[in-house]
Amino acid sequence: MNIPEEGVDAQVLLEEMQAKKKDDADWRQGKVWSLVYHLSDEHTDLLKKAYASFFAENFLNPMAFVSLKQMETEIVEMCADMLHGDGNVVGTMTSGGTESIMMAMYAYRQRARTHKPWVRRPEVVGPASLHPAFRKAADYFNIKLVEAPLKDDFTVDVRAMKRKIGRNTIALAASAPQYPQGVVDPIEEIAAIARQKKLPFHVDCCIGGFMLPWVEKLGFSIPKFDFRVDGVTSISADVHKYGYSAKGASVVLYKNIDYLKYQFYVSTVWLGGIYVSPAMQGTKSGGSIAAAWAAMKHLGKNGYMAMAKETMEVTRQVIERIGAIPELEIMGKPHMSLVSYRSCDPDVDIFVVADQMEERGWHHDRLQHPNGIHVTVTAHHAGILDQYFSDLIEVVAYVKSHPELVGGNAAMYGMLAKIPQALGKMGQLGVRKVIEKMYHPDFDARDMNKITESSGDPVMALFEKYGNDVLDWMNKLDATKVLIVDSAKEQIKQRSRGLLGRK
Repeated sequence: MNIPEEGVDAQVLLEEMQAKKKDDADWRQGKVWSLVYHLSDEHTDLLKKAYASFFAENFLNPMAFVSLKQMETEIVEMCADMLHGDGNVVGTMTSGGTESIMMAMYAYRQRARTHKPWVRRPEVVGPASLHPAFRKAADYFNIKLVEAPLKDDFTVDVRAMKRKIGRNTIALAASAPQYPQGVVDPIEEIAAIARQKKLPFHVDCCIGGFMLPWVEKLGFSIPKFDFRVDGVTSISADVHKYGYSAKGASVVLYKNIDYLKYQFYVSTVWLGGIYVSPAMQGTKSGGSIAAAWAAMKHLGKNGYMAMAKETMEVTRQVIERIGAIPELEIMGKPHMSLVSYRSCDPDVDIFVVADQMEERGWHHDRLQHPNGIHVTVTAHHAGILDQYFSDLIEVVAYVKSHPELVGGNAAMYGMLAKIPQALGKMGQLGVRKVIEKMYHPDFDARDMNKITESSGDPVMALFEKYGNDVLDWMNKLDATKVLIVDSAKEQIKQRSRGLLGRK
């Protein structure tokens, strides 16, 4: 496509854009269980007006647009108050949770260059459930991410995490809650280790920052996770999730300026003059800042409490109704509105369930290690629960009676989920091939649903041709491992009894 010779009429363009939406996920009807956090049409109108009022202003130079710096400061102060910070807590706005996490990791790397100059290969230690933004930050900033295993309740094994701390460790990280199963890591225990080891400690509250404080006030049992915990030095929280702001609004908060100062980038040698950026972005529209400020001021504490109450009631119903389906079970005990479920019936492949639900218009995130389906619950889902569970019950029964359905996306997800970590590069290569196809100059976005077809690519052809066979082989291998382990345990038990003279 080329830029048109003559400009197109504005109304024609608006109609064309609306037409392009026809194949998009139907979030307005509640059929999307992630990505969108809709409050009401009236609230959305407020966000649009606030955003439009400042969309041309450029936050690259806050001295030119003082109003934006004032709003950013007030947003940071309101977030610090919500997360029990004192008057010393400082921070910046970012474009989203990924940037907030990356900025915290960058700041701690830069801090280590002053406080631990001997470290040449800095390491950050955290749970295996950390958001991939931590791994992205590690790749970008030449940090090694050291992951600790999870316990059966999906929280991090703190003892194992402590054992992984070494001479090159520059910071610790954990989640409140972690995204896959919605559970809060033992922040207080990790913070105690951080104090003992004199390490910074970042808590990822990107999805929980605007829910957990209100859920706790509603009387739910929430482990302490914020600045009340001595040892927590930074927190990230997204205003554009349960803060109900427009996309592009998150905050990263630090205990004091002695941590935040390492996040800033300053150049004084450029021919164009002095260049400063407090976070990753340079040019940044003021729209997202204005919309976040408007959302928080408009809703207020009582508004957030009311939304949290509604959301947790919908969450309760989701958990109960999934629990009533014999072939499914909830994963862990979620602390808020992130719920995951998996199959407890060997004849029901959870990825096939996800595929079949998608054919009915429902969009979920898929989990691996262990395999499952993830739903991010909002109050907006209240009106569609009957339809959702009617479809889910039908789909589970259908999948159970049609084992031949294990193919396509389900086979690919299943095989990727079972690839050992040592062979993870093979799976990563397959995913990279998909992205490369998506951004290839010959790709037509209208063919997005065909993106996983091989089109002659050997890696994708491998998934299509051998996915089912490999998945079946891996399942049999898993079953064999279980038999071997059980047999070994029984032999050890028998020998122990013999040594002790017992029968």
